[in-house]
Amino acid sequence: MIELNGKKYEIMENVREGFDEEAIRERYTDVLKKYDYIVGDWGYSQLRLKGFYNAERSKATYDSRIDMVEDYILEYCNFGCAYFILKKVDE
Repeated sequence: MIELNGKKYEIMENVREGFDEEAIRERYTDVLKKYDYIVGDWGYSQLRLKGFYNAERSKATYDSRIDMVEDYILEYCNFGCAYFILKKVDE
């Protein structure tokens, strides 16, 4: 569990030890708080964060739904990169 700007997140996946709490805190911006999930991936020693919505959310576009995260990882992340998925916990 991690708290970012007052929102709590659960670690859903941590592939190749991609989760680094200090790096996440440095890169996190308030834009991400509107999303249900945050995906972080590493490329060239840089952490990139992207938000995703639950699939049933009305404002979720096809490529911003969490059920499309595998496509995102395959198409936009470096092959074999370390990554993690955080899920916002409702309070």
